[in-house]
Amino acid sequence: MDLAINPFSSGTRLRDMIRAIRACKTAAEERAVVRRECAAIRAAISEGDQDYRHRNMAKLMFIHMLGYPTHFGQMECLKLIAAAGFPEKRIGYLGLMLLLDERQEVLMLVTNSLKQDLNHSNQFIVGLALCALGNICSAEMARDLAPEVERLLQNRDPNTKKKAALCSIRIVRKVPDLAENFMSAAASLLKEKHHGVLISAVQLCTELCKASTEALEYLRKNCLEGLVRILRDVSNSSYAPEYDVAGITDPFLHIRVLKLMRTLGQGDADCSEYINDILAQVSTKTESNKNAGNAILYECVETIMGIEATSGLRVLAINILGRFLSNRDNNIRYVALNMLMKAIAVDTQAVQRHRATILECVKDADVSIRKRALELVYLLVNDTNVKPLTKELVDYLEVSDQDFKEDLTAKICSIVEKFSQDKLWYLDQMFRVLSLAGNYVKDDVWHALVVLMSNASELQGYSVRSLYKALLACGEQESLVRVAVWCIGEYGEMLVNNISMLDMEEPITVTESDAVDAVEVVLKRYSADVTTRAMCLVSLLKLSSRFPPTSERIKEIVAQNKGNTVLELQQRSIEFSSIIQRHQSIKSSLLERMPVLDEANYLVKRAASTQATVSSVKSAPAVTPGGQPKLPNGVAKPPAAPLADLLDLSSDDTPVTTSAPTTAPNDFLQDLLGIDLTDSSPAGGAPSTSTDILMDLLSIGSTPVQNGPPTSNFIPPGIETKPVAVTPQVVDLLDGLSSSTPLPDENAAYPTITAFQSATLRITFSFKKQPRKPQETTINATFTNLATTTFTDFVFQAAVPKFMV
Repeated sequence: MDLAINPFSSGTRLRDMIRAIRACKTAAEERAVVRRECAAIRAAISEGDQDYRHRNMAKLMFIHMLGYPTHFGQMECLKLIAAAGFPEKRIGYLGLMLLLDERQEVLMLVTNSLKQDLNHSNQFIVGLALCALGNICSAEMARDLAPEVERLLQNRDPNTKKKAALCSIRIVRKVPDLAENFMSAAASLLKEKHHGVLISAVQLCTELCKASTEALEYLRKNCLEGLVRILRDVSNSSYAPEYDVAGITDPFLHIRVLKLMRTLGQGDADCSEYINDILAQVSTKTESNKNAGNAILYECVETIMGIEATSGLRVLAINILGRFLSNRDNNIRYVALNMLMKAIAVDTQAVQRHRATILECVKDADVSIRKRALELVYLLVNDTNVKPLTKELVDYLEVSDQDFKEDLTAKICSIVEKFSQDKLWYLDQMFRVLSLAGNYVKDDVWHALVVLMSNASELQGYSVRSLYKALLACGEQESLVRVAVWCIGEYGEMLVNNISMLDMEEPITVTESDAVDAVEVVLKRYSADVTTRAMCLVSLLKLSSRFPPTSERIKEIVAQNKGNTVLELQQRSIEFSSIIQRHQSIKSSLLERMPVLDEANYLVKRAASTQATVSSVKSAPAVTPGGQPKLPNGVAKPPAAPLADLLDLSSDDTPVTTSAPTTAPNDFLQDLLGIDLTDSSPAGGAPSTSTDILMDLLSIGSTPVQNGPPTSNFIPPGIETKPVAVTPQVVDLLDGLSSSTPLPDENAAYPTITAFQSATLRITFSFKKQPRKPQETTINATFTNLATTTFTDFVFQAAVPKFMV
């Protein structure tokens, strides 16, 4: 038949339609072919064509498999099912299973046909009905047809029994209340000889145990003997070509029976004791050189670990898993590692015997086996074996792949922190990890190391010497560099003078210049890492106090960052240079060693921060407890210095008394001028923010609301008040930006602020707008003598931004 010439018709053979669809070169051609064929099928259905009904339904099923709509053929399925002949019923039930599902309302129309076919004298038609019911059965159909299916479980034909058992599984899943109707029939099926019936019956029993507690207890009493008999017969049977798989008789039945035994024996000591012998027999007799045998052995191990087995049987099961670890097949080794992780909770000592084999799996070429073995090793660690296991892992860390170093480093650090009882051993392991994989060590790990070194005063000299040597050898490891730089800055004199030497140590010769050289090299090498460079600057500052002869050189190194584009480094450089040059009297006390860090408090905070990591990562930017935004890697921006400190109005030996009010993050006036803008109004007066003050001073903001008169400080007699008029020149330039903002009220009151205060002098500013001149603000400066003596030759100078002059 030439499809290119002849039109499509209902008489087109299925193979011709498939050939035409496969010959299409584009999706549009395929849709056209399917459209013409569907039109022909619709026409045949409407005309009641009886000759090609089964052929049309077969073509509809193929079209449905291609993804095209075929709902118009659903009723045709029901008509074919209602037909008398087997061929029509076969294609009708096949179409029913493909074109419909249990959610279709039209499915209810087929219930009566199913009931009739389940009672049919032809076993093949009964088999068709059971297959369809087992695939698309709904809860309503299950309740209606359950008696027929239950009756068919006692049928003489093995194939009918097998299909009835599989259909019963679907019914029990849909309506668990019907489980009690199938208990006795399922137990009687376990006496059959046909393996197909047996495997279906075992699966039905397993489903009944899941659906009902009563069924579980019933099967425990009535099925265990039959299951043991089945497993013994299958294990001891001679060669049977019908069921043989790689020399193993019916491994599928083996595995199903073992799974049911695990379900029955779980939590029941009597049942477990009854099946112990057969489990031991299967575990010892099954060959492990074939994949089918390994599958049976693995299921035996699962069953032994899932029931109340004896300790000897558990050791046997774990030894089987140990043999699996030596298998060449990666899949077998992987499932063995998974099972051993579960077995640790049952018998840790038996798993410990295979520790060496598990450690070899950590070095496996397959990444999934490496990760699973590493997790297993982590679970195996305890107080007695922590040192040898850690040594093995650290040794492997040196040669491991880069992709695996992160996981391996995290596990080693966790093991060392969790099980270390000796501080020296802890330090040695952490120093080695930092030297081998410092780039993969997380911040909280080396922070904890710093805390421990701060508390271990007897090991501080050893630590700084070890880190100095590691820094020279492995200067490319970031976390190592940070810890070493911090330690050199804190304990530099111990490094140079070989203080607190341990018996096992050999003296090293390090000069003051060598220590500074090490930090300087790091400062130049890590030019892109703000955190590391900031730590280097702090370390150099402390070394300038520890080693006075190197102060000039350190000052030159620090001064190189005064023009750095990173504000954090620029600020540190300027401030540190000022300390080195101008504050010699307080430098030694300012740069003393850090006080001992509270280790217990740190651990509590670390645990709390670990729990809040997910939520804190989502919020941006992160904020420190002091309200300062955090820079990357945990370097917090230091708070703005007070105005008196910036201008150095006080000498080193005369402390300045300044208030430290809590300010909002957007209080930029205080941040810029370093002055106290806290509201001093009495109760009842509404506080105004510094943002409003600045806006009003520059005439570009809104008018603050005041509920009461302005407050004024007490002015003793003889105090001179000087009015200062400030007229900004840029108001006209900004006028367009605030055209919709009403002009400030000249009668509005503004709070008084303290501009400067020391032990002897207080300067306060009060503000007032000039009538009809909103661009001008009069500032009244009040000077208060707080000393007992009289001031003479007092001069006051005020600096304002250039744009206000």
